[in-house]
Amino acid sequence: MNLPNKLTMLRMCMVPVFVVLMLADLKNGNYWAGLVFILASATDALDGYIARKNNLITDFGKFMDPIADKLLVCSALICLVAQGELAAWVAIIIIGREFIISGFRLVASEKGTVIAASYWGKFKTIAQMLMIIVMIFDFGGVWEVIALVLIWVALILTVISLIDYLKKNWSLMEGQM
Repeated sequence: MNLPNKLTMLRMCMVPVFVVLMLADLKNGNYWAGLVFILASATDALDGYIARKNNLITDFGKFMDPIADKLLVCSALICLVAQGELAAWVAIIIIGREFIISGFRLVASEKGTVIAASYWGKFKTIAQMLMIIVMIFDFGGVWEVIALVLIWVALILTVISLIDYLKKNWSLMEGQM
């Protein structure tokens, strides 16, 4: 297993630590959770950079990297909803998109095709991660406005990336319905 794939697996292993820190009644738990989330998010950027720079792109990485992102982001969204910091409908739209794309990836993998993340998907992930970080740290004041803007940006990019994936990969569904 190459370094980018190890970083992807590390990100997946950081998710339970993040969730415990978010949901446990610990002093400054959200700040520790925020740091873990930032570190996990950084592995996403780092593994992709290393893979592209050193030509270490693998089918495993193309498949597992988006799953690791989904696991991290969806866990954070669920924690934020549980804490009353995020409206459930926002999380449902974002998580619903992830299920739809995962379904497309499953169909594609059965046909021997790996659907890599698109630029819209990457922008969506960045927006979601920034939104989550701002919401976890909850500094108040102007940061509440920034969080609200990031929620809407993340939602818009979520829908755009969904439409982009569906448009580009709809042919994979032929004969499936």
